[in-house]
Amino acid sequence: MLTEEEGKTAVHLARDAIETYLRTGEMMDGSEIQLPSIFDEPRGVFVTLSKNGELRGCIGHPYGDSPLKHAITDSAISAGFRDPRFPPVRIDEMTFVTIEVTVLTRPEQINVEPRDLPSSIKIGRHGLIVKSGYRQGLLLPQVAPENQMDEVEFLGHTCLKAGLPPDAWATGAEVYCFEGQIFSEKEPNGEVFEKDIREKACLKE
Repeated sequence: MLTEEEGKTAVHLARDAIETYLRTGEMMDGSEIQLPSIFDEPRGVFVTLSKNGELRGCIGHPYGDSPLKHAITDSAISAGFRDPRFPPVRIDEMTFVTIEVTVLTRPEQINVEPRDLPSSIKIGRHGLIVKSGYRQGLLLPQVAPENQMDEVEFLGHTCLKAGLPPDAWATGAEVYCFEGQIFSEKEPNGEVFEKDIREKACLKE
């Protein structure tokens, strides 16, 4: 778990990586910055960009394949410039873009019968990965409560993200769950807070 200050540092690092790239065209990996030791630990992470409340980019490292500082800077650059759903972010947009960093736990396969998968998922706590063959889709823990999905809908949308039928989870696809600690700017380049998505899940219930 990151502390509040470490979470703020993570978001600031993501913004600095994007703005440095916009100014210089060069990648920033965090090695030249003195950071808390947790940033040297291998962690999965996603960086999400939003503009005027709408998604503007979201890419990350599902697995802890590199130190957190490198995963954050690489994910930030990817969210800003490599997300195929959006054009590259422009420097004049950054005053309207909010940044969110989600630090992930290691995904673990849910080894239950397909009919028991929905009851094994906790909305507001779990993110999902669905795999079948070479196809894979991931949705972060905040996606379900923010879009008022129940467990079956969450499974279905994760299957669709993988390019699979929405019921693939019930017909043999592998399902993994993970948790995320979410730090977000309240407004572009503004105060950073830790987001508690469980509140939205409880309100839905």
